[in-house]
Formats: sequence, structure tokens, C-alpha cells
Amino acid sequence: MQYLKTVLFTMGMLSGSAVYADCTPPDFKGWIADFQQEATAAGLPADVLNNLKPDPTAIQRDRSQQVFAQDFLTFATKKVSANRLGLGRTHLKKHAALLKRIEQEYGVPAEILVALWGLETDFGAVTGDFSTLRSLVTLAHDCRRPEMFRAELLSALQLLQKGDLTPAKMRGAWAGEVGQLQFMASSYDRYAVDFDGDKHRDLIHSSADALASAANLLKVNGWRAGEPWLQEVKVPAAMDWSLARLNSRLPLEDWAVQGVKDADGSALSGSGTAALLLPMGRHGPAFLAFPNFEVFLQWNESTVYATTAGYFATRLAGAPVLRQGNAPVKVLTVGQTKQLQAKLQAQGQAISKIDGIIGEETREAVRQVQQKLGLPVDGYPDPELLARL
Repeated sequence: MQYLKTVLFTMGMLSGSAVYADCTPPDFKGWIADFQQEATAAGLPADVLNNLKPDPTAIQRDRSQQVFAQDFLTFATKKVSANRLGLGRTHLKKHAALLKRIEQEYGVPAEILVALWGLETDFGAVTGDFSTLRSLVTLAHDCRRPEMFRAELLSALQLLQKGDLTPAKMRGAWAGEVGQLQFMASSYDRYAVDFDGDKHRDLIHSSADALASAANLLKVNGWRAGEPWLQEVKVPAAMDWSLARLNSRLPLEDWAVQGVKDADGSALSGSGTAALLLPMGRHGPAFLAFPNFEVFLQWNESTVYATTAGYFATRLAGAPVLRQGNAPVKVLTVGQTKQLQAKLQAQGQAISKIDGIIGEETREAVRQVQQKLGLPVDGYPDPELLARL
């Protein structure tokens, strides 16, 4: 899923075309006719798209994604609630035999799968009720990301052709995700497995299929069986903060030399290599991110989401509630973050989107200017940096 900027949304009709605030799609009737001709030529059941019209709600949702503009502590506190933790532990016990079989097959621990299951759909309780075909038609016709959703629409038709789903059952989230783990159609087609043995890959109604398919996706994308994914640590008041980046993995002994300790203040234990992840900079929570953490980013490219999912899984595995960090973090508002991104962009930094979200692109640009200004290079912007810019 891509998380994009918020823009004003308007809806009008000009020669049968919807007019939006940032672009104008082509005439819908002509577009759908061309698409159906292409799909039919490929042997796909394009007639199921007859009588579908664009869904303005899907466009509105697409223009209003700001959930990942929240800072990590705010997001994680909401998502890893006491209630969700309790339900997660209940599901670990309820599905223990199934989850054990899945781990034996794919090497992915139960806590990982249950954490993702809880974050995506509250353990299958909230999968969405949008028509997947209508949503994909809407977003493929829209002029912002037509190539991506055109490919997903073709994948959805392939699923129908294979008999995995029917048009009536293909319902889910507004952007086309379906099932208990919210797979896009292309991921459904590539990674879904029939784990309950009924000869259907049903990620909507079968928890066994959904959880095993998630494990298959994670395994194919590099999950290392038996290895950790995220470990909370305590960082010193001062160290070489420029080392703290996801693309810089060091042996744990090297982090110990830098003054990094276990979360309880004891000497750092364990072995292997890891990156030091500071989702809110040097003052906030700190984690060692092992190679398996990269697989969370394959699931969802948002660092805030991936860190929350990894943390949720550690809690289900018995870890205590995370520390708030070494000192209060001064968090920029969405508006201030947009100002920061605009200033970074004006200085020639590689900022492709001014969206108010502190992603890896923004963090790298922040590191560059922190170094130039002689500030601690932790990659997290604060009001002082904004003022200096």
C-alpha cells in the first residue's frame, strides 16, 4: 500500500468524466471499453465489469490518507492497545495447533502472524465491504496511479478466472485489499495457499488460508526462521547518531561499544547484526532491527507501521511495554512537517512528496542537513531544525 498526500476533493461531471482537485481522468465510458477489450483479448472475464461506475468514496479515501503522519508513540499506543493485546493472546491459544503447523511449514512465528492479523482486520472482524472490482476500476481509471491499479484490476480478473473468488464475494477495503490479512489482488494470486485443504484459496472466510498465506508471503520475501526481528534497547545520551539508520547493520558488539544496552539497562546480550532504529530520534524509543525487520517493510513500506507491527509481535511474545525514551520528544505537526519538506526540497534534497509524513526519504534528507548544521545526526526533525532551516 502506498500512503499518499492529502488533497482537497471535489466531484463534478464534464462530458462523463469525474473532475478531481489535482487531475482529470479520461472519459470513463471510453476508458472502460478500452480496458474490457484488452482484458477480453487476454482471455479474462471482463464482462463482470459491465454497469460498474466510479466510486467517489474510494477517491475520497485515496486523497485523505494521514494515519501514518502520526508519530510512532501515538500510532503504536492506539494500535497496540490493551484490548487488542488481550484478543491477540486469546487467538494465540485458540489457534495454537494451526499456528504451530504454519510455523513448521513456513518458519514464521505465531506472534508475527497474529500481530499482523490484529492490525490489518482486528483478527478478521473488520475486512471491509467495498466492492473490490468497483474500487479497482475507480482507482485504475483515476489519473494519479492508473498503472498500479490497472495491474491490480487485471490480477483481480485472473482470480475470478481461476475460481478463487466470485464477484459477489470479492469485497474488502476501499483500495482493493481483500481478506483477513488485506491482500491486494496481485499478492493474493502470487502468495495465497489452500491450507485448510478444501481446494480453494479463500483468504476472506478461511483463517487457516489467510494466516498461512501471510506466512508464505513473509517467507518468500526473506523471513529467516528462528531469528529475532525487533528488540527494544536503551541508548546513551550521546553516541555517533549517524550510525542509527536502517541501511546500516552492525554486530551487536559494536552497538555495545557505542553504549547501547538492553531496555532494562543491562549489558547488551545476543549475537548477530542489527540496525539501530530510532523512530522518533535520539530522545524517543529505540530498537535493534534485525534482518527480519526488513520483511515487515516488504509488507508495508511505512516505518511507523512496520515498527508498530514488530513491537506488537514482541509484546505477544512476552516483551514488556516499551519505554517512552530518554527525554520528551518535540513532535512536528503535519503542517510543520510539510513546511520542513518544502524547505528541504528547496535546498536540493531528494524530497519527492510534500505529504507531512516522516518517511525514510525525509529522514535521509534530515540527516544531510543535520550534518551540515552541526546538529546530532539522528534523522528525526524537530522545531529547532525547522527554525534553523
